Amino acid sequence: MSEPAVTHDATARRYSLAVDGTAAVLDYTLAAGVVTFTHTFVPPELRGRGLAEVLVRHGLADARAGGRKVVPQCSYVARFIERHAEYQDLLAD
Repeated sequence: MSEPAVTHDATARRYSLAVDGTAAVLDYTLAAGVVTFTHTFVPPELRGRGLAEVLVRHGLADARAGGRKVVPQCSYVARFIERHAEYQDLLAD
């Protein structure tokens, strides 16, 4: 199975992807060069497919590309960064 396409809606401050017409999302806020990831949601019928990871990787890649630091307010994002050392440099002080 190929990775689903992630859409970034900067106005809504949301990354999303759809599988079979159902959306998974990663929400964030942005202030003073810091991205705060506030919420990740994957509907029950889509769980177990790694979709939250796909969303978080995209969000973190965009933060890095934009020279922004990250605050992982969402527990999923916090655990993801803890487990993936390559993203720990993005953490805001």
